[in-house]
Amino acid sequence: MTRLDNPKLAFVASDSEDAAFAYETLCKRYGCVDKSEADVIVALGGDGFMLQTLRENMAAGKPIYGMNRGTVGFLMNEYNEDGLIERIVAADAEKIRPLSMEARTADGRTVTALAINEVSLFRQSYQAAKLSITVDGQPRMEELICDGILLATPAGSTAYNLSAQGPILPLQARLLALTPVSPFRPRRWHGALLPHSAEVRFDVHEMQKRPVNAVADNNEVKSVVSVTVRESPRARVTVLFDASHSWDDRILLEQFRY
Repeated sequence: MTRLDNPKLAFVASDSEDAAFAYETLCKRYGCVDKSEADVIVALGGDGFMLQTLRENMAAGKPIYGMNRGTVGFLMNEYNEDGLIERIVAADAEKIRPLSMEARTADGRTVTALAINEVSLFRQSYQAAKLSITVDGQPRMEELICDGILLATPAGSTAYNLSAQGPILPLQARLLALTPVSPFRPRRWHGALLPHSAEVRFDVHEMQKRPVNAVADNNEVKSVVSVTVRESPRARVTVLFDASHSWDDRILLEQFRY
């Protein structure tokens, strides 16, 4: 992975008691340097904290190794205090390519944000959203009436996308999942798989009557007029997974759950 026999580690932890205890224990055992001096950042928490850590350290170029001190932990490795250095050195590295969102609002603002999991649009009131979809400059759906829609990365395909009945994507798949949320018209439309290079534009219709919010992971923008989403051309983040339980293994396991 890092080609280092003894990488310097920086530990970061969520605010849960389990994560705080693990932070103190591991720092005493392995030592803890500042993130600026570290070869690897070790995140202690759940998937939400892992996403936060990935976003906060995207520009640093440091690989991130997560250990589960949360609930689901799909992006995390199993927590074990023993053999941490050996596990990190032997870990498989996976590069995650975030999405870049550009949202225009009703008051004329333009808001940009990055999303590791997905960019979502949701109805803001009791009225269903009315949207149109353009892909690479070509109109693909003139009217979609729904509770919402999302564009998910492979890393995010097992999160909200899966709950909305979207497809699970292997991390190496150069694809994006476009998945509607409770579509009313066309009722039988289940979404689409798009190439990772696609630029997708959502336009909101009847926005005064049917206001819509846009969300890039946890960054919410209210009352949007249009939202353009593309894979970020520069931003990348490296996640480390134990060789004994790789991302591919997790994807296969998730697809055979019932």
